[in-house]
Amino acid sequence: MRHCSVQVRGLLTREELDRYNALMEVGSYLEGQKQYDLSYIVQKEVDLLIMPAIERLKEKSRDRDRATEEFLESLRKLKEEEEE
Repeated sequence: MRHCSVQVRGLLTREELDRYNALMEVGSYLEGQKQYDLSYIVQKEVDLLIMPAIERLKEKSRDRDRATEEFLESLRKLKEEEEE
């Protein structure tokens, strides 16, 4: 079973995280029993479960980029005002 990144796990809701941990446990058990066809299905469920957290991570990144752009724009304006 493939785990998602720590950043993504950090953005899972409590309910999503509980479900994620349960699915990972089931998938690991299935792999231990060499039931790879069934663990593949569980992995697909994990992949679907983490999609909202991935979107939240992307949105945080976009917010950070916007804040950086606003900060840089304010520095440019400040520099222009000082030059006048």
